[in-house]
Order: sequence, then C-alpha cells, then structure tokens
Amino acid sequence: MTKDMTTGNPLKLILLFSIPVLLGNIFQQFYNMVDAIIVGRFLGEDALAAVGSTGSIVFLVLGFATGIAQGFGVMISHAFGAKDEKRLKHYVGVALMLGLLISIVMTALTLACSRLLLEFLNTPENIFSMANSYIVIIYGGLAATMFFNISSSILRGVGDSKTPLYFLIVSSALNVLLDLFFIVSLGLGPAGAALATVIAQTVAAALCFLYMFRKFEILKIKRSDLRLDLKSCREMLSIGVPMAINYSVTAIGVMILQSAVNVFGSAVVASYTAASKVEQLSSQPMITLATTISTYCGQNLGAGNYERIFDGMKKGAAIALGTAAFAALLSVLFGEFIVCWFLSAPTAAVLSCARQYLTTISCFYVFLVMVYFYRNALQGLDLGFMPMISGVFEMICRIGIVMLLLKPAGFWAVCFASPCAWVGAGVPLLVTYLLWKRKIRRQLGSTSSQE
Repeated sequence: MTKDMTTGNPLKLILLFSIPVLLGNIFQQFYNMVDAIIVGRFLGEDALAAVGSTGSIVFLVLGFATGIAQGFGVMISHAFGAKDEKRLKHYVGVALMLGLLISIVMTALTLACSRLLLEFLNTPENIFSMANSYIVIIYGGLAATMFFNISSSILRGVGDSKTPLYFLIVSSALNVLLDLFFIVSLGLGPAGAALATVIAQTVAAALCFLYMFRKFEILKIKRSDLRLDLKSCREMLSIGVPMAINYSVTAIGVMILQSAVNVFGSAVVASYTAASKVEQLSSQPMITLATTISTYCGQNLGAGNYERIFDGMKKGAAIALGTAAFAALLSVLFGEFIVCWFLSAPTAAVLSCARQYLTTISCFYVFLVMVYFYRNALQGLDLGFMPMISGVFEMICRIGIVMLLLKPAGFWAVCFASPCAWVGAGVPLLVTYLLWKRKIRRQLGSTSSQE
C-alpha cells in the first residue's frame, strides 16, 4: 500500500499519486462548501456572511496545524526514502506526541482570543454573534483537524495517497447529513454547521489512525517510539514550524484583506465568501500537485537521487501550467454559476462583485500555482527558510495593496490584493529552486570529476 517514488517513471508516479490527493482535497473543500451552501440557502445572506467572515481566522489557526502536520510528513518521507524503518517509526511517535501538545496549547489560546480576532476584522455588528458561535466550535475541535492532517501526512510520506481519500469520503457524507440535521432539523444556525464539521473531522481522524496502525506494518509503533528526545523534536520542528509559520503569516495578510472586505457590509462579504469558494475549488489541482511534489522530492532527497528530482520537477512544472489554465477557465466560465449554489436568490450587486473578483484573479493563476508548486518542493527538499520568507512577502503585498488602494479603488483593491501577493511570493521561490539546482549540479559535477 506504500509507494516508493525513488524508482519508476516520475511523470507516471506523480500523476498516479496526485489523483487520490486531488479527490481528497476536493472532499476537504466539500466540508466548507456544504456548510456555506446549506447556511446560505436555509439561513440567508447574513448567516453566510457570518460563516465567511471567519474564513481568514480559521485559516490562521488551522493553517498552522496543517503546516506542522505537513512538515512531519516531509521528515517521514525522508526516512522512508532512505529505507530507515527504525527512524521512520520513531518519527511517527514523535509526530503524535508533538501534535497532542501543540493541539492543547493552540486550543486554549484560540478559544481565549476568538472575540478579539473578530473585532480586529471589523466583523459587522449584525453578524458578530453568529460568527463567534461558529468560530468557537471550530477552534474547540482543533485537535481533530490536527490529527487528521498528521495521519494523512504520515500516509502520504510513505507513498499512500488513497487511504486518506477513503475516509474523507466517509466524513464528507457524514458532514452533509449532520449539517442538515443540526441546521434544518434542530435550528442551530451557523453553530450547527461548525459542530457538523468537527464531528465529521473527528470520525475521519479516528478511522485513519485505526486503519493505519492495523494495516501498515512499517507504521506500527512501540511505546519506546513515543519519546520526545531533543534531536528528533528539533528535526521535526525544523521543518514543521517554518511551514506552519508560512501558513499563519499568509493568513495574517488574508485577515487584513477580510477586514477590508467587511467594511463594505454583509452583502459584499457574502459575495466575497461565495467567490472565494470558487477560487478554492478551482485551485485544488494546484494544491494537489504541490502535495505530490513535496512527497516526491522528500523521498528522493532521502535516497540521494538528485537527477531524479530535477527530472520530476521539470515534468511537474509542465503539469502545473495546465492546472493554472484549468483554474482560470473554471473561474471565468463557471464562477457565477457556482456562486449561485450558495444563495437561493443572489442580488445583482452580489453577482457583480463575485464576477469582478473571479475575472481579476484568474489572470494571475500562473503565479498562484508557482507559489504552491515551488513552496512545497522546497519544503520537501529541506529548504524551509525561503518558503517561510515567501509567506512574509505575500503578507506584505496584500497589506500594502489594501492600505494604498482601498480608499481610491474600493473593491478593486480587494480584487488585486491576492494576485500581487502571489507575484511577490512566487518569483522568489522559483529563483531559490533554480539556485539550489545549479548548486547541486556543480557539486555533482565536482564529485564526478574527482572520481
């Protein structure tokens, strides 16, 4: 059930690994989309705005958890590629222990700060209480998200992209049923959507771990593996923390952008929320490829297969351009149709704002895929500094556009903020990879000439 990506045709391996990851990412998005669709259609525009207004602060925290988990997965892919089973099992044990500690700390901090974060975002008064009830439950279930991401990253680190998909399908179906039960039958409002998401994520995490430890001999750990020695913690956190910080720093820029959107009122917030769902859906192939290339680079780095890394990156970059074109076409041709999923009777103003946003960002998707592709590749190559710094560039660009253009340009500033951020982050990442590639080629050439 594991997949060794250090041998075989790179293009075929990347594509075959990507398909289950893509389906899994789509089902992951399905959680949020179903929440938004049911909330928007059954509870109205204000309730949709309430859920949407929390998006950036959800990303701030859950993105940190995702980054930590992905970093742990990179280290596991290194050990798997090096065929070091003892180190791999110990990394699994350390990932579980660190995940538990980080979840406890993050849950306590976020629950204490939820109202302050909403106030910082200029959340409109008419949706504030609904937004707070939603975010408190999401933060309360942080551990479920953390452990599902850890289990998925562990499995992907050893080449299994199918198992997480299977349990996401189960949890997505459960999420839909619970959404309808909590919102329509019990009338719990946005809080019901959050509760459904947390329960479904908990079920997915539990099933994933149960299956993983029963079916994968290479992942069956002993009590001795559950020890937090300084060396292993430092190795795991040296990759996980920069990835987590990268997500969180990016989220700060998104928070500033959300605060700018909130100034326009709940109708524009609802429009931006629906358009953002289209953006997230259309970008899933990019995220899928990025996840795959991280595992591919991590395993081959562990095996010392540098020429194979160069070959896989070249072929992956060609696929990346295709995903950007697909995302642009989906956003432009079907964006307005998808926006209508979320509201039973969207106003002309809501549709106009959504159309304006999606048309603008679709012209810059090539830079977004550059961010995803090279950021994850560098992380898989144990080069976590520039991915973290690129998050800072992304944040600065978003904040700069909002501060400089919001008053004179209005909603156009919101439309151009993310594209400028993608350019500011993507170009340095590409340059960093090309410099690393040239350095490694020189080292390989030097070694060859000495022999």
